[in-house]
Amino acid sequence: MIKLLKNMDYSIPILIIVLVIYGLIVISSATSLEGSSLLNNPFLIRQVAAAFIGVFLVIFTLLFNYKILRDYSGIIYVFNILLLLSVLLIGETIKGGQRWIMLGPVSFQPSELSKVLIIITLAHLLADDKFDFKTFKGWIIPSIHLSIPFLLILRQNDLGTALVLISIFVGMIYVAGASGKFLLGSGCVVAGGSFAWLYAHIHLGIPIPLQGFRLNRLLVLIDPQIDPLGSGYNVIQSMIAIGSGGFWGRGLFRGTQNRLRFLPERHTDFIFSVLGEELGFVGAIILLALYFILIWKAIIVANESQDDFGRLLVAGVVSMLAFHIFENIGMTIGIMPVTGLPLPFISYGGSSLITNLLAVGLIINVNIRRKKLLF
Repeated sequence: MIKLLKNMDYSIPILIIVLVIYGLIVISSATSLEGSSLLNNPFLIRQVAAAFIGVFLVIFTLLFNYKILRDYSGIIYVFNILLLLSVLLIGETIKGGQRWIMLGPVSFQPSELSKVLIIITLAHLLADDKFDFKTFKGWIIPSIHLSIPFLLILRQNDLGTALVLISIFVGMIYVAGASGKFLLGSGCVVAGGSFAWLYAHIHLGIPIPLQGFRLNRLLVLIDPQIDPLGSGYNVIQSMIAIGSGGFWGRGLFRGTQNRLRFLPERHTDFIFSVLGEELGFVGAIILLALYFILIWKAIIVANESQDDFGRLLVAGVVSMLAFHIFENIGMTIGIMPVTGLPLPFISYGGSSLITNLLAVGLIINVNIRRKKLLF
């Protein structure tokens, strides 16, 4: 194990530690009450506990060769399906979504873990069989593999995580050989068509077959003032907070939108708004730089991987993190729809933090085994 650790790119765990600490600082501001001590902040305490659990899991994943996961891919896939089905049977509904399983005083969101599980099983599938993505037949098996957990997550009313699965799928099949031009073109057509449909709905009255609250979330993407006290409220308050932060920010624990509780979901979905208001443009750029370096380092790990399975594992994690970052920050500044996706390592949420740390553990696992050991 010591010889393996010599292969590690130590900048990756250092970046993660910095990001987690950064998140704890912003969470402490977003959840603090006047006159209360940080040691009495239950949100901060639970996030610290989740961080320690996540670090333990990272260390645990390094004890075995990631290639062993291929031998248990079928079991992992079945476990993933059963886990998602259990949510529909015994899960708790919170804020319109049946996504949580209650374990005493602790809530667990299986769809978070499902993202890592689908990365493992899809990596095995794509590495084991060479699919010809130039033909329709080549798409069938990978698409079916994804569609079952995708539909189960949609059934939980969790559109955000379902979109993450699509981003993971696109990133991994690209590395597996699918045409980048085709994927980019398809994405542009879907995005352009969606915006055109929304515009036509607003100005021409063309119907869109979506539930009311989901439709409103998309409509406020065109113009938040369509529903300023409803679906557009979150986005409007978020942009006010980020804009008021200016270059240097108002200062930690001094954001008015945050302290006066105008910002909704300020410690989870809209934590970037708190960061932007209190730490300003500088604080936001520092966070984006940390993310950029992490993803860049992960791409290097993928390129240096010994095998296709390791390369696909890292590609899946990179795709997952990149989409979370883009979507979360995008929704806080009004360029992406509000989906409820957390900001990796920054947003409050034990399931999310543990899952992201576990995913990074896979990257490090591939990294330390990129070279053959010589005895």
